[in-house]
Amino acid sequence: MKKKVILTDEGFKRLTADLEELKTTKRKEVTEKIKLALSFGDLSENSEYDEAKNEQAFIEARILQLDAMLKGAQVLEATDISTDVVSIGVSVTVKDLDQQEEARYYIVNPTEVDPFNFKISDESPVGKALLAHRVGDRVLVETPSGSCHLEILQILPLQQAL
Repeated sequence: MKKKVILTDEGFKRLTADLEELKTTKRKEVTEKIKLALSFGDLSENSEYDEAKNEQAFIEARILQLDAMLKGAQVLEATDISTDVVSIGVSVTVKDLDQQEEARYYIVNPTEVDPFNFKISDESPVGKALLAHRVGDRVLVETPSGSCHLEILQILPLQQAL
């Protein structure tokens, strides 16, 4: 069974723009690369042609992947997002009880991850540990670098927190 893709409005718009760029700009660019490589003659030793064909295959596969993902995606509306528990589409402020430091994470679908802006996947160790917990809950997070204890201080809709 295929997992339902849940996206924030921002993520849906970004992926839609990526798909449009692949279908228009990138397809044309790779077609031109193939035409140029064909003009070099002998295809048996034409690395430019092989590279362009590989790029074309990658672009077409990505188009199919994004098309399928966006067709079956559930886009979160502000009214869909509950702040009772941690879920995709929320911002969660936590306190690291070991380091006595606070941090804010934005829980998003894996396709929307942006660690530099603290957007973490619901499938990451921290995201997974926080899911379905409430304000005041303390959770143990097992990460590759060790474990930590977090206390959930606040849950806000993503749009309100950004």
